[in-house]
Amino acid sequence: MKISRKLAFAAATALSLVAGSALADGEKIIIGTEGAYPPFNNLEADGTLTGFDVDIAKALCEEMKAECEFVTNDWDGMIPALQAKKFDAIIASMSITPERLEQIDFSKKYYNTPPAIAVPKDSDIAEATDAALAGKVIGAQGSTTHSNYAEAHLGSAELKMYPTADEYKLDLENGRVDAVIDDVVVLSEWVNSDAGACCKILGTLPIDPEINGAGAGIGVRKGDPLAAKFTDAIAAIRANGKYKEINDKYFDFDVYGE
Repeated sequence: MKISRKLAFAAATALSLVAGSALADGEKIIIGTEGAYPPFNNLEADGTLTGFDVDIAKALCEEMKAECEFVTNDWDGMIPALQAKKFDAIIASMSITPERLEQIDFSKKYYNTPPAIAVPKDSDIAEATDAALAGKVIGAQGSTTHSNYAEAHLGSAELKMYPTADEYKLDLENGRVDAVIDDVVVLSEWVNSDAGACCKILGTLPIDPEINGAGAGIGVRKGDPLAAKFTDAIAAIRANGKYKEINDKYFDFDVYGE
């Protein structure tokens, strides 16, 4: 029987794993993620969390010999929840940007992929440029680097914000927006599925370092030594083959990037 999303979120909050034989410095790490951003993180109907972010988090906890527990949190409240000590680390495809670095610290990146534009298959939009999108309505998840990118570089279009990626996808499918912007992997996964059969990738966009940052990292509170520990663990799983094993489960290219 399919359980409600509210019950699933409650179940995910209680989800935990013990990785490795001992705690790192005796610590337990609470990890916050969104649960609504496949293929990186997704909350299944039975309350389990799946996706690249989740598998990477588990591998990092194992490498650090730490006990880790996952909780879900709405995207736009992720940093305030971290600062309020509702969890110790954000592993939710959060890009390392100058603006966010003013509020929290990050590990080094664990992946880096560019933004892209998706449109309906019968769209008359010819290319992923500001000129081609002039006068069109673009959907984006709010409080993300992608919505910031659209505001900065696609100003000739009207931007419509959504709380989650699922909601902008539904509006694109039903013709309520002309295009959407998000990570190319997220959009590719969607358009290649039955759910996204309506649509296609129009093209990728040039990365703006000031907006897109230096890739997705693990967010922690200011001054927390967990940032360095996660950075070391990322390097270790890159070296021992565990990262590639997880990468190849989801992608046919190395999402770690340049």
